[in-house]
Amino acid sequence: MDDNKNESDDTSGAFKNALDKGTEAQLAFMKHLANVQQESMHNFFSMIQGLTYNNAMFKTTVQYGGRISIPEAERQALNIEDGDLVQVIIMPIDRRPKKT
Repeated sequence: MDDNKNESDDTSGAFKNALDKGTEAQLAFMKHLANVQQESMHNFFSMIQGLTYNNAMFKTTVQYGGRISIPEAERQALNIEDGDLVQVIIMPIDRRPKKT
């Protein structure tokens, strides 16, 4: 009978040890995942900051002939004057129905 008790104690001890190791592995995984997410968000915000540094984002309407206007506040903030060369990145956000 003592052999059965010792065997039961050994089994429950091994089971508890396995559970403890599993818990430690899950905690380590969650910490690693949190670090990866934090680093990803930091990289994303750094990229956004780099895109907006000395740049402007605004919405404007395409006018006749494909013309667009840079709002006065953005021209002043970036010191853009007539004849300056600027880079434009276009991302359509809304399409208006064509008039018939």
